[in-house]
Amino acid sequence: MSYYAGVDSGSWTTKAAVIDDECQVLGTAVTRSGADLGAAAESAYAAALVNSGRTRDDIEAVWSTGFGRNTIPFANGSRTELDCHGRGVAHYVKGPLVVIDIGGQDAKVIRLDAAGRRLSHRMNRKCAAGTGSFLDEISLRLGIDVGELNALGRGATESLELSSFCTVFAGTELLTLIRSGKKPADLAMAAYRSLLKRIVSMDVLEGRIAATGGVVAYHPIMVELIGAACRGEVIVPPHPQEIGAFGAALAALAACEANDTSDTSDIAELAKP
Repeated sequence: MSYYAGVDSGSWTTKAAVIDDECQVLGTAVTRSGADLGAAAESAYAAALVNSGRTRDDIEAVWSTGFGRNTIPFANGSRTELDCHGRGVAHYVKGPLVVIDIGGQDAKVIRLDAAGRRLSHRMNRKCAAGTGSFLDEISLRLGIDVGELNALGRGATESLELSSFCTVFAGTELLTLIRSGKKPADLAMAAYRSLLKRIVSMDVLEGRIAATGGVVAYHPIMVELIGAACRGEVIVPPHPQEIGAFGAALAALAACEANDTSDTSDIAELAKP
């Protein structure tokens, strides 16, 4: 049995995954990225190794992805986050499909064909609206931990709207609603609806849809809202927050099988079946 690893160095969190040569996930880990991306990658990778019961000497190759993929000195190769997220989802969900990934500081929509190849993508990196940091800001305004927001939103009874896509302006709107006596549960749901509006404005979302990212992992209410907006089932694959790291590990496995150590980041690669 051979083992491979992937590290997804995101601007908000760093994720790592360890797999075997049958593509089974043996261990994962998530840590905040902070200002030292290399240290965060080391920490996440070390934790994933512990969780998998493996050591560095057991790993055939480590591939990196994400915002800071080129800052990881121990990586043997890299792929873009678009490639790795698509690759990871395509391993679990048969295409064609649309992948919606909602991370801490960016959101993306990736279209895959039946073979798992990337056809197109859209990304939101200009504003925190439509990302996890938006929900962090809303939770701060409401005076609760972000982990409590999902449960709070489920108690909503009044339909409210935050009209602005801008996190700063939305926060101002929220303060106005708080001052007018609106219930926290209704305000929480308004935040989720605002995030939903930003996501559905990125592309035409139809057909089979898979959702990934930290927001999906910790805010299942968003999956339900996306499904209702798209009038269909939204599939959440295993390890939704670590799917990019998983995809990078799959890339490491595929590269070793093909004896390929090059970085073909700009090529829409065939996801491993």
